[in-house]
Amino acid sequence: MAKKRPSLERVIGVPSLAAVAYGEIASSIYFALGVVALFALGFTPWVLLAVGVLFLVVALSYAEGTTAIPETGGAAMLVRRAFNDPFGFFTGWALLLDYLIVMALAGLFVPHYLGHAIGWEGITRDPWDVVVGIAVILGVAGVRLVRRTSLYRTAVLVAAVAFASHLLLVVLGFAFLFATEGLSEGIDLGTAPTWHSIAFALPLAMLAYTGLETVANLAAETRDSGKTIPRSLFPGIGAVVVVSVLIAIVGISAFPAHPQEGAPGGYASDLGTTWLRAPLMGLADALDGPLPALLSTIVRIAIGLSGVLVLLSAVVTSISGAGRLAYSLGKHEMLPHAFGTLNRRTLIAPSSIVASALIASVLLIFGELLGTEVRFLAGLFSFGVLLAFTAAQVAVIRLRFQEPNLERPFRAPGNVRIRGAEVPVAALVGAPLTFAIFVTALATHEETRIVGPLWLILGAGIYVASRTSGRQSLLGRVVPAQPDLVPEVEGAYEQILVPMKLGPIGEEVLATAIRLAEERHSTVRTLYVIAVPLDCPIDDPMLDAEEAAVAAIAEARVLAAEHGIVVEGEVVRARAIGPAIVEEAKSSAADLIILGSAPKWRRQSRFFSPTVDHVLRRAPCEVMVVAYPQGVLDEDEDG
Repeated sequence: MAKKRPSLERVIGVPSLAAVAYGEIASSIYFALGVVALFALGFTPWVLLAVGVLFLVVALSYAEGTTAIPETGGAAMLVRRAFNDPFGFFTGWALLLDYLIVMALAGLFVPHYLGHAIGWEGITRDPWDVVVGIAVILGVAGVRLVRRTSLYRTAVLVAAVAFASHLLLVVLGFAFLFATEGLSEGIDLGTAPTWHSIAFALPLAMLAYTGLETVANLAAETRDSGKTIPRSLFPGIGAVVVVSVLIAIVGISAFPAHPQEGAPGGYASDLGTTWLRAPLMGLADALDGPLPALLSTIVRIAIGLSGVLVLLSAVVTSISGAGRLAYSLGKHEMLPHAFGTLNRRTLIAPSSIVASALIASVLLIFGELLGTEVRFLAGLFSFGVLLAFTAAQVAVIRLRFQEPNLERPFRAPGNVRIRGAEVPVAALVGAPLTFAIFVTALATHEETRIVGPLWLILGAGIYVASRTSGRQSLLGRVVPAQPDLVPEVEGAYEQILVPMKLGPIGEEVLATAIRLAEERHSTVRTLYVIAVPLDCPIDDPMLDAEEAAVAAIAEARVLAAEHGIVVEGEVVRARAIGPAIVEEAKSSAADLIILGSAPKWRRQSRFFSPTVDHVLRRAPCEVMVVAYPQGVLDEDEDG
């Protein structure tokens, strides 16, 4: 069955993936810097540095796991492979929460960067920032439902804009704002910040390095993932860590800690209070004095608008990441079937887009009711990401014992032999550290301690319902069906013929054809047969059918072009569809015909429709039939 549409997109190279890594991970500095500075004060750069180094350690395990098993799902996929489906589900469910939180935070911060950039202060005030944030989330989701984004094509532009704005702040900040006394002013570890504040800030700092899961989820879409992922992931993350620490140094220099009543430990930095929801705009504002008025205005507008662009991109990529993860869980019967199917227009399931936008909006509203949106969402993010990071590293260790012969294009460096297996030191060190910070988050973040487990309980109910409705074992391992009709000889299918069909089955049939064409370097030829009734002339005008035919072939060409496949299209008129397909296969010298078969025919005591049956009996070449079980896509007609 054509259930691995993401694997069709094996077009991402090193530059694009490195751009995704930098753009996605660096986007978090736009909303993480302020909340970390709220608690870590002058230690903010060093907290970010420590967590950044740990992030690089975790990335070693991700690189090994995703290159060895280049599938969608990230940590959830690794845990499912190493342990079982329930553990994999809970890991993925925790990560889904993180995607939703990033959407909520990015949406919330957009009006603050926009408002400060253009002088529209009204949208930066409560509750209008929340209202605008929800509108941003729902608006992006609405566009995503209509138009599929090309993540790897826009990533380079977004990363370039982000890097340029970061570099601008670092250069100007060190030239005009940096002061060594600012880094030590108001700092007394144990008092300002308190030990409790440092413990509180460490989990929050994980928010500064979001995006690793998004990159891992693209493993199935990269060219030569064994080389592409390591060569792009580590430079991208390394650059983010360096830039984040430098910006934090500039920020603390500009806004050193000072006594403030009601602040944690009695001290605060304006970076974490006044500029909590637009910390980079705070740096731009601090440059207003040292720089000429015109230049400072240009810097403010540039930083604000670039922040809006990067944050909007973060919403888009989070929707895509959540959709890919939901697809991975859905096709393994861990979420309802609607999440485990793909759509020709949006790629990921529309239900994933709608659910993500709605839940992210609810999280934003819930945070508003608590009165601590940023702190609440940041703390809750640490719950999911630390749980997933720990589980992923443990999974990599277990796979070293469980599947020692698994081909690993990239192996985490530095290994020790334990009970006959080579085990990566990075995972042995990283897993306890991430788990320790996870425990710290539960101990210090009251809302996280409550909402995090409630989210897992909700997921458990959905998992049980999905497995029960699909008549699958709760603890069993579900393996999605894969097409196995690929010939032994490379390139045996030079010409693939796909009769076009509207609806979900037609989309899956086309996806299968594109996948085979990509793997076998084949040509895809689509055929749309307009069935003319016997009581009408063969050339009788049928405008609606003709328009549908042209639109279907155009959509097929657009989809295939995104995967580097050229599609030829043909529209023919015939009295019967089956004979027309056979005739086209003969005239075009097709090597393979791919058809779909709806389940309704099996309820009528026949396995295939008359069209499929005719082609199977008369076709001059091999025929692949994509068939569905009863209860799936019943609304589709004859295939």
